[in-house]
Amino acid sequence: MQTIQSDLPQNHSQVSIVIPAFNEEQTIGPVLHELKALGFTDLIVIDDGSQDRTSDVAAQNGAQVIRHPYNIGNGAAVKAGIRAATGDIIVLMDGDGQHPPADLPKLLALLADYDMVVGERASASQTLLHRRIANKLFNFYVSYLVGHPIPDLTSGFRVLRASVLKRFVYLLPNGFSYPSTITIVMFRSGFRVRYEPFTSPARSGSGVSKIRPVRDGLLFLLTITRLGVLFTPIKIFLPVSLALGIVGIGYSAYLLIFLTRFSNMAALLLLASLITFLIGLVAEQNTVLHFALSEVTDRSKRDQP
Repeated sequence: MQTIQSDLPQNHSQVSIVIPAFNEEQTIGPVLHELKALGFTDLIVIDDGSQDRTSDVAAQNGAQVIRHPYNIGNGAAVKAGIRAATGDIIVLMDGDGQHPPADLPKLLALLADYDMVVGERASASQTLLHRRIANKLFNFYVSYLVGHPIPDLTSGFRVLRASVLKRFVYLLPNGFSYPSTITIVMFRSGFRVRYEPFTSPARSGSGVSKIRPVRDGLLFLLTITRLGVLFTPIKIFLPVSLALGIVGIGYSAYLLIFLTRFSNMAALLLLASLITFLIGLVAEQNTVLHFALSEVTDRSKRDQP
C-alpha cells in the first residue's frame, strides 16, 4: 500500500479550495462567505464560461477567479483549479450550495489517516429516482473494478493531499466523470480512501442540474470502462473471455453430440475467447509496468533538490 508521508497543515491557509462554477451567480457568494467565516482563505473559483455574474460575485467575495472564455466542462474546470492550487491539501466542492462548508473541518480531520476523504451523500440527499438507480449501478460496477465497496462514486465533495492528486491530473476527463476517475485511480494505486456521510441541501440557485442523463450517462459508462481497461484490465477482459468460452464450448458440444459435426462459428467463438484472455494478460502487464514507471518518476521528483 502506498502512503504519503506528509504532515497535515496546521491552519486553513495551507488548504486550497477548488470550486468549479457555471452560472452560479445566486449561490457562489453565500458559499464563499461561509468558507471565509470558517477561516479558509485560498479560494479558487473556476468560472467555466458562465453567462451571468458568477465571476464578479466570486471576486467580490475574495476568491481567486479563473475564467474560461466558453464552457469546456466541469472536469476541465477542476483540472484548472488543481493546477492553480498551492496548498498542501486540496478541497474539491461545488459552488451550488450542495456541499456544506460546515462539514469541511470534519473531512479535513479525517485526512490525518487517509489520502482522500470523500463526502458520501445520504440517501435522502439524492431525490430523483432515476439518479439513485443509476448511481447504484455505477457504484456496483466500480466496486467490482477496484475490489472495494464504493458507496458514492459521483460525489464531488472531496478532500485530498495535493501531492497525490496532482500526480493524476492528466487522467481526469473534461466532463462530469472526474470523481469516478479519481476514485478508481486512488483505489487502484493503493492509496487510503475514506467515505464520510453528509446531508446535501436541496439544490438552489438555477435549480436545474447541468447533467444530461442519457448522453452523460453513456459517456460516464464509457469513461469507467476505459479506466477499467487502463487500471484493472483483467477484470474487463476476463469476464468477456469466459462468456465467449462458455458459449463456444456449449455450442461446440451441441454440434458434436447432436449433429456430429463442427462449424466455423464454434471455432471462432473459442478462438475469440482465447485471444480476449491473452489481450487481458498483456494489458495487465502493461498496467503493472505503468505503475512501476510512475513510482520511479515520482520518486525521482521527490529526490530532486
